[in-house]
Amino acid sequence: MDITISERRDIKPEEIINLYQANKWSSADKPVELYNALSNSHSLITAWHNERLVGLGNAISDGHLVVYYPHLLIHPDYQGKGIGKMIMDKMQEKYSSFHMQMLTADGDATEFYKKMGFLRAGNTEPMWIYKGNEH
Repeated sequence: MDITISERRDIKPEEIINLYQANKWSSADKPVELYNALSNSHSLITAWHNERLVGLGNAISDGHLVVYYPHLLIHPDYQGKGIGKMIMDKMQEKYSSFHMQMLTADGDATEFYKKMGFLRAGNTEPMWIYKGNEH
């Protein structure tokens, strides 16, 4: 399978919505906000199989010291093929020297991120005000 990883931003909103719906992410219910959020991310890394969007990851950052990775999702038909790792490797090209890299993981994603070198942040407790329903 030929997968292309790029920092491509010319994504059609419907391609994004299809990917989020396939993963049952509630942010698909806010298509305008989701598209604007991804478009305004510090980094947006996408994965393509031919012309099909099959995955993406984004980063929010101050550009110097701290980066937060809010989304990493791969279309269910393409999961388990190393695409998430390729996206995170691309992020590391840009952010590996940053003082702090943060994310929130749950379920099966926790083991994936541990393999990528992420650790639980001491005794910290994840906290949020969340309007989704998939957690």
